[in-house]
Amino acid sequence: MSSPAADVVRLLAVKGETVAVAESLTGGLVAAEITAAPGASKAFRGSVTAYATELKHELLGVDATLLEQHGAVNPQVAAQMAAGVRKALGTDWGIATTGVAGPEEQDGQPVGTVFVAVAGPVDQGSGSAGGGKVEALRLNGDRAEIRMESVRSVLALLLTELASEHSGNERAQDTERNGGF
Repeated sequence: MSSPAADVVRLLAVKGETVAVAESLTGGLVAAEITAAPGASKAFRGSVTAYATELKHELLGVDATLLEQHGAVNPQVAAQMAAGVRKALGTDWGIATTGVAGPEEQDGQPVGTVFVAVAGPVDQGSGSAGGGKVEALRLNGDRAEIRMESVRSVLALLLTELASEHSGNERAQDTERNGGF
């Protein structure tokens, strides 16, 4: 049985696309999971672990006012981190994690509050700019469990986006093969 990271690497390699990771609470665990998969070098470009809030702005282009007003544990911050790492590292896809692993709350958010995000190529079908998607999580467990579930969740979100984009492309190709019908 293959892992979600191996599935991500395989799908990206088949499509000839790349991914970069922006991490906060996971501290490099997402990048480690992806690079543990055989063939990762075909799809993985790199990562930015922006643990300190100011680095989210300085390295990933997250809006400083957003960070000041809402803190780093915010769905828009996650979305901007994913888009920012995608742009900074020149990839087709960017994924991001931000949240509170504990032991104490952060930015007024309780332990277990996590946001994972994916930014992808512009989807011509839906007109969405950047193919962005954010998922809010409320996780239970200790610090290690919250971090590992965050890794699993961001990879699952990317897999869902890759699969939906892939099936959309297949439909478009079928239409072309069938003379537009």
